[in-house]
Amino acid sequence: MAAITSEQLDAILSGDPEELGVYLHLVDRDIQIEDHKVTVHCHCLTTDANGRVKVKRLAEFMRNAAADYAIPRNRIEEAKERDARFRSTSAVSKLHQEARGVFTDLATTGEGGELLLFLLAERFLGLPHVLCKMDLKTDTRMHYHGADGVYAAVTDDGRLKLYWGESKVYGDPTDAIRDCLKSLAPFLLEEDHEGSSRERDLLLLSDKADLGDPDLSAAFKRYFDTTSPLSNSIEYCGVALVGFDADFYPSSEIKGVLEDMVTAAKTGLESWKGAVGRRLTAEKLQQFEIHLLCLPLPSVEKFREAFLEAMGHS
Repeated sequence: MAAITSEQLDAILSGDPEELGVYLHLVDRDIQIEDHKVTVHCHCLTTDANGRVKVKRLAEFMRNAAADYAIPRNRIEEAKERDARFRSTSAVSKLHQEARGVFTDLATTGEGGELLLFLLAERFLGLPHVLCKMDLKTDTRMHYHGADGVYAAVTDDGRLKLYWGESKVYGDPTDAIRDCLKSLAPFLLEEDHEGSSRERDLLLLSDKADLGDPDLSAAFKRYFDTTSPLSNSIEYCGVALVGFDADFYPSSEIKGVLEDMVTAAKTGLESWKGAVGRRLTAEKLQQFEIHLLCLPLPSVEKFREAFLEAMGHS
């Protein structure tokens, strides 16, 4: 297999895209900012029939996808085959418990944002996750270094678009946008060399990239072999998630109206877009393709608490 195709990458995407809409409502997508190559997308939380926002249900949805994010695809496929052979669910259940165990219990964890980035990248943008770094953690109370995720796409002319992921979930939207794009910038701007910010992840991709099929994984890894002409076919891009507090959500005593929340989010988008444009210019990222996902939340603190609780941490 000389190169890979977009159809092959599409085939490894995990999860049901429609399930995302149970928890996150699309406010707007494919928003352009003049003189930049960024594409902005915005979701808000949904409400149930009683007008309540379901933060804990969102956290449980994320928990249920933990293995998809944290366990290498080849191990998941092996577990599925074993369960099918013995008419059981124990092997997959064991992986799910293992996945929950590698997430930190730190109150300030950013891993909830990383998992949300994964879910939106795969199920909303259709960008498959190609490097499972959670599996490499040796200390559950530490975050791994490098990008918050690595995702990929293939163009019709054979270029591999490598999307470096970054997520920030802060109280203030401007702070989240600033720190997210500042963290992403070195992965896009730096020249390829042994001391670059992305070098460790590139080495991991050349060795640990897992697309679920040995032949497909081997073909993918050839792009990261510096002796192969395919290594000149990689285009660096970005996919970023910013979560932040928003005051348009109802309190627990008030019935929320989704249409009003969407209208308020669209109004807020004008300010958020301005912050994105200014930060992209400051970081000199105008000419890089970036998908930026905005997620206003009722409370960043309550979101972290709900995520930790869903993952089994008090």
